[in-house]
Amino acid sequence: MAIGIGRRQFISALGSATLAWPLAARAQQGRRVARIGFLGLLPISGSASRIEAFRVGLRDLGYVEGNDFVIEYRWAEQPNELPKLAAELVHMNVDVIFAPSSIQVEPARQATKTIPIVFAAHADPVGLGHVASLARPGGNITGLSMMLTDLTAKQLEIAKEAVPHATRVGVLWNPPTPSHALALEALKAAGKKLGVELQMVPVRTVEEFDPAFATMTEGRVDCFLAVPSALSYSYRAQLADLALKHRLGGIFQQKESVEAGALMSYGADTLDLYRRAASYVDRILKGAQPADLPVEQPTKFELVINLKTAKALDFTFPESFLVRADDVIE
Repeated sequence: MAIGIGRRQFISALGSATLAWPLAARAQQGRRVARIGFLGLLPISGSASRIEAFRVGLRDLGYVEGNDFVIEYRWAEQPNELPKLAAELVHMNVDVIFAPSSIQVEPARQATKTIPIVFAAHADPVGLGHVASLARPGGNITGLSMMLTDLTAKQLEIAKEAVPHATRVGVLWNPPTPSHALALEALKAAGKKLGVELQMVPVRTVEEFDPAFATMTEGRVDCFLAVPSALSYSYRAQLADLALKHRLGGIFQQKESVEAGALMSYGADTLDLYRRAASYVDRILKGAQPADLPVEQPTKFELVINLKTAKALDFTFPESFLVRADDVIE
């Protein structure tokens, strides 16, 4: 079953109060309670904080969970289970589907052309054809973009600044993630401009992490870049451990990866994106059409470095790089 053990883990992560939401809603006799369908992908490591940011966003807008809305969660253990779960949410006739990223948006899009779909951290909504344009999305899909295609190229530039002598950079990417093909093209263009050779290393499962690092080590890369995905985020601690084991510095997109022991990160503040996504749900519940709600981009970006990891790797950041950091973990 698609939500089995992961569902129990999720309930534990968010607290037992989760179980009370639908019950509280049923207790509101005669009250219109909005139903928000959530389409998620396991593993759920780190998802609790993101979902809480979304719920905080709704509370900040005056919504009371259980009284004004409930969230119907559907968790897939594999991407190929998402279409079935999206169809379940459509069959339930939820008021809006919250599909956080591109990998969830696509099955939701295939399941419905009428129920509004809101994303929080879409990699490239125009590039993947999920919206017609940022200003005029068209259709039933809108939300916030994390600008992965542009940011991945920027991360390569930052990696080159941090490791000026780098001439060969490993790239960990996840083939099932729809946006990664676009990100790789942007990286190739950036690599050519920077005079950096890229070693593309596909990683589909956590079991492929160790062989991937062995491949990069054998390829004598100077550092590596991890293109963000649900896989790399959920297993960020394992990636950080393997990087240290193989003595490779890496750049990630999420701050949480650096908190888990990675060397550095640069990217949008994901929690802020999830919180802001609540405003889309609010406007849609009040009658706005997704086609008329422009896609917003990040307003907060963070460069985070881990000096403890740098010391373990015998790596020294250039002084000019250190002063630019938004957060330094020691």
